[in-house]
Amino acid sequence: MAFSFLQDVPISWEVYQHIRSQLGEKPPPGLVVHVVMETETGLRYLDVWESREAHQAFVEKTLHPAVDRGLTRAGLSRQREPETRVVTVREVWAGSGAV
Repeated sequence: MAFSFLQDVPISWEVYQHIRSQLGEKPPPGLVVHVVMETETGLRYLDVWESREAHQAFVEKTLHPAVDRGLTRAGLSRQREPETRVVTVREVWAGSGAV
C-alpha cells in the first residue's frame, strides 16, 4: 500500500538544494514522487512512496546523514524530526522530467 505524507520543514531553498545535491540524480527505490513547495516559514514536501518501509529505509540509510551534513554546513542542527502528516493520495499523474 502506498505511503503518502506532507512535511513542513523550516529550511531555505538553498539548504534544501545542498541536501538534495548529495542524494544523487536517480530517485531512491520506492519513491513515486517528491514535490517541494515554498511556504512563509520554509518548505513543504509532498511525498508518495510505494510503501512506508521503502520510505523508512531511505530515511535511515541516506536522508538523515545528508540532512545532518547539510544543516551543519548551514550552521544549523536538526532539533527534531518534522511532523509527518499522513495523507491519502488517490492518483499521481505525472509527466517526465523536473520542473
